[in-house]
Amino acid sequence: MSVPITGHTGLLCLLGSPVEHSISPAMHNEACDQLGLDYKYLAFDVPEEEMPAAVEGLKRMHARGWNITMPGKNIMCKLADEVSPASEITGACNTIVNDNGRLTAYTTDGIGFMRAVEENGVEIIGKNMTLLGAGGAASAILVQAALDGLNQIDVFNVRDAFFPRLEEIAAKLNERTKCKVIVHDFDHPEELAEAIKNSSILVNGTSVGMAPNTDATLITDTSLLRPDLFVFDVIYNPQETKLLKDARQAGCKTANGMYMLLYQGAASFKLWTGQDMPVEIIKEKYFSN
Repeated sequence: MSVPITGHTGLLCLLGSPVEHSISPAMHNEACDQLGLDYKYLAFDVPEEEMPAAVEGLKRMHARGWNITMPGKNIMCKLADEVSPASEITGACNTIVNDNGRLTAYTTDGIGFMRAVEENGVEIIGKNMTLLGAGGAASAILVQAALDGLNQIDVFNVRDAFFPRLEEIAAKLNERTKCKVIVHDFDHPEELAEAIKNSSILVNGTSVGMAPNTDATLITDTSLLRPDLFVFDVIYNPQETKLLKDARQAGCKTANGMYMLLYQGAASFKLWTGQDMPVEIIKEKYFSN
């Protein structure tokens, strides 16, 4: 049952551009209605250069908190008063909690990934991971997995604008955690083959394979895929990428990023409200096939 809007209704929202495709308003408003919480969640299209003004407005309106999607994840960290360990290492955040004008930045994408892996009945703590990519999603996964206690993470990326930042993140993780993080240039197939051979999980943290380019995959040698390898793709459109299809045919257990999206939202919801999102209801209503 929907909670009526009153003069006491609190504001939660999403900032970024574009945002019209986001499922976050449906998820969070459903969760608030299910729990009888007097909040409403809206999506606002805010380009990066307008983010400081938008944040100042939200503070003045006493918004409880907000999510941030691209392109504002990096600048939002600079606008916060405090940052979580994961956000400090990555320099990015996707969640802000406003406590009487004091803003704390968090990144819940990696938390969502770890919970999605657990949801699939796969245990990766203390084991090795091969991670493809160094963008926002991949960096969040890398940091949270290292903080949570993986043994070794081999990260592969082309030498693009993300590569120096990836090396900085890896250095911080090697200094602050027991996880060994090794950065590789993607143009070394023999290193990729060796890393996958020694890993329990292979993660595609890039957009390669996303619609409309559904025939693309970074793993062209399917002999690298073996039945005891768990293959996770952050993409959920299509629900089965070419990587996941090849992995399934090789006998691998597979998962896409749909539940990662759900659980990162649940983590944000908990930070704002102190209550657990009713994820089973949200799954049934918005994530079932």
